[in-house]
Amino acid sequence: MRLLFAGTPAAAVPSLEALLASRHEVVAVLTRPDARSGRGRSSAPSEVKARALEAGLEVLTPQRPRDEDFQARLAELAVDAAPVVAYGALIPPALLDVPTHGWVNLHFSVLPAWRGAAPVQHAIIAGDEVSGASTFRLEAGLDTGPVFGFLTETIRARDTAGDLLGRLAVAGAGLLVQTLDALEEGILSPVVQSTDGVSLAPKLEAEDARVRWTHPAHAVDRLVRGCTPAPGAWTTLPDGSRLGLAPVVPVPDVTDLAPGKLRAGKKEVLVGTGGHAVRLTDVTPQGKRAMAAADWVRGARLDAGTVLGSAA
Repeated sequence: MRLLFAGTPAAAVPSLEALLASRHEVVAVLTRPDARSGRGRSSAPSEVKARALEAGLEVLTPQRPRDEDFQARLAELAVDAAPVVAYGALIPPALLDVPTHGWVNLHFSVLPAWRGAAPVQHAIIAGDEVSGASTFRLEAGLDTGPVFGFLTETIRARDTAGDLLGRLAVAGAGLLVQTLDALEEGILSPVVQSTDGVSLAPKLEAEDARVRWTHPAHAVDRLVRGCTPAPGAWTTLPDGSRLGLAPVVPVPDVTDLAPGKLRAGKKEVLVGTGGHAVRLTDVTPQGKRAMAAADWVRGARLDAGTVLGSAA
């Protein structure tokens, strides 16, 4: 089949690679426009665009998919299907039926669970034991389209969102190719999603990643892992500055620390929660690089009895 691949971040690259190695023909790639990033705020292409250019593919970067120039080019390409992996913009309803087999989305959850922009993060924060990926046909609703296929993946005890997404990106690439193969052969029909078990996974903002030390240790642990690497968990110091947090380690046998209370030893830094304590691993002081928590404490000259964050 002739394909238009739509995707933007690194998690979409394994799918593009798999499609390039498949029997199908990727005739063009749709991705988000170059974005400014880093301290110098220089403009950089998406990971998908960089890989597409290496492969010599035509790359389309409209500000919005509804732009007339893009719509005209989509019609000219005459694609059979448009596989989508984390493209990052809504496809207008008028374009959904342009490809013969529609827009086939790879979503990193077992639908109807965790519809939305951050399914992997929300699954970890919620304490789910199993995640997965689904392929479905895009329709006007948010991740509500009929499902072609799915796979499951165990969430490991110390998984971060980055760890889990990395595995799902690779496994999901195979599922996407299998789905397109079956559509071409005419042996696959989508199944309408159940109305039971629906949960939503909106994009996580910085405020969502703020640690509430009054919460139980397991909830703090899940929040930090679910926000790693992005948007990045954080707390505040008594002077109001932010302290970024790498995944913490629950310490069940320490129960005498009040929420947010910091205890620094020679080899470890503990913080109290609404339950037992957690051990800090790496931290990122505001405006500085990440460092081991023990090294940070030695140089920070904190007062005895320092309390992190807010009691809220």
